[in-house]
Amino acid sequence: MTGDVSFKRILLKISGEALMGARDYGLDMDMVDRVAGEIAQAHAQGHEIGLVIGGGNIFRGLAGAAAGMERASADYMGMLATVMNALAMQNALHRIGVDARVMSAIPMPTVCESFARPRAVRHLEKGRVVIFAAGTGNPYFTTDTGAALRAAEMGCDALFKGTSVDGIYSDDPKKNPDAERFDTISYDEILKRNLKVMDAAAIALARDNRIPLVVFSIREEGMLPRVIRGEGRFTLVTPEEE
Repeated sequence: MTGDVSFKRILLKISGEALMGARDYGLDMDMVDRVAGEIAQAHAQGHEIGLVIGGGNIFRGLAGAAAGMERASADYMGMLATVMNALAMQNALHRIGVDARVMSAIPMPTVCESFARPRAVRHLEKGRVVIFAAGTGNPYFTTDTGAALRAAEMGCDALFKGTSVDGIYSDDPKKNPDAERFDTISYDEILKRNLKVMDAAAIALARDNRIPLVVFSIREEGMLPRVIRGEGRFTLVTPEEE
């Protein structure tokens, strides 16, 4: 799908698994550097960029230890994993000359800034990439919900989600080759069909704040700057028309 998908301020959500490369867990620094390079290209196009990275790549290695643990404690471990990913991405961006700030929903001032909306907006206005870490700061919420929340708070024009496939399908295309791919779809249709794009709380939050969602493959090299220009393959999710 091609089209005019031009947004000034965007929130990019990528999974922690996207940074694993071929590893079973942890960080593949070549992959981190590649994604950082694509963010730098999008930034150079004049976009203000906020970033949320999941923690699955690190938490996967801790899954055995977390088995049987109460949900809240396990969720806090996952939040700390997102801070580790955020620091790695900040370092990769700094190495290629992109000013970036990590802002954590859980205060840890010796490591990074604490999230404060006015300061985050100011960073974006000054051309810095802002990496939002530690989700919402609360257990029982996913990083997808954290991304939708930050997109709303920052007044973002769109929420971009980089996944392992090139858009939204009616079923898992890796398991079902006959799955239908959508070029465009509404939030209400996603909820109605129970499509596994983001959790329902994130979908509802983005829909209610009328934030378009663009789903694309972060694993396809060079796709992020292309999709932001409205090129390449992606699915555009729009709020229902009033």
